[in-house]
Amino acid sequence: MSVTYVQLFLTVLPVFLLIAAGAVARRAEWITQQGEDSMFNLVFRLFFPALILESVLNNPAVRDPANVLLPPLAGFLITAGGMGVGWLVGRAFGLQVGTGLRTFALAVGISNYGYLPLPIMDSLFGPASRGVLFVHNLGVEAAIWTVGLLVVSGASLRAGWRKLLNAPLITLVVAVILNLTGVGALIPPVLWKVITPLATCAVPIGLLMTGVSIQPHLDDPKRLFAPRIGVAAAVIRLALLPLAILALARFGPWTEDLKRVLVVQAAMPSAVLPVILARVYGGQPLLAVQIVLATTAIGLFSIPFWISWGLGLAGLAAR
Repeated sequence: MSVTYVQLFLTVLPVFLLIAAGAVARRAEWITQQGEDSMFNLVFRLFFPALILESVLNNPAVRDPANVLLPPLAGFLITAGGMGVGWLVGRAFGLQVGTGLRTFALAVGISNYGYLPLPIMDSLFGPASRGVLFVHNLGVEAAIWTVGLLVVSGASLRAGWRKLLNAPLITLVVAVILNLTGVGALIPPVLWKVITPLATCAVPIGLLMTGVSIQPHLDDPKRLFAPRIGVAAAVIRLALLPLAILALARFGPWTEDLKRVLVVQAAMPSAVLPVILARVYGGQPLLAVQIVLATTAIGLFSIPFWISWGLGLAGLAAR
């Protein structure tokens, strides 16, 4: 089934409204600064692993070897390549190491690969499509904690690999193995009655917490809008990279499941994670926030366009 721009816009809009609701909740101190860490831990260590189990176990698409091997490769190459493009274009715009080049390359290179594409994939292609997205994200995570860490801080690759050992990654590896071996089918119904409600919490609460994490940076609006940075980031993240990724989706040796992931990922704005990485590893978090806000604001209107065009280019249809 083909979808129109308006239909896609109405699919994307609730996602942005949930993010806005999180920012309002944080501003009103319904979620306090002290409570943020606890909420993030719940999402990252409990809700998100449950969503991975629900999405991967007993999923026929994730039994296809091509959907296990190719998605991480695509995720790694696209993310690492995006940071490379960000580095080159950032230098062309006059940025240098020490004046924001490292953070710029990191922020424009990492697309939103979690809470924003998940509900879009679910709406367009059904819950089964989430499994291949998670496998793809394994490669994205590998690129972030190796190439990304090297870009933003110059830290060793060895230090980055250690960051990969987290709850979602371990859950994903276990879920893929259980699915491939058929053991996942033996999980008793009583456990599914626990996994399913926890999984249901992951995306809405994750989106709310995205708004919560952004809100503290909104108190000084004048500092959030840097026209030169915003234009450069939008050109890369919302124009150059979508064209490149959609060309890969059209001509690459991918399965239909992976093409769907690539079309949605091509349309995504910058992820929030670089803000945290810049803060922790000596980058410039304000610059990362400027990029996230600029690409996300424009993304509300560009995401439906790229997905609509990308589906046609890749020969795909929504369910």
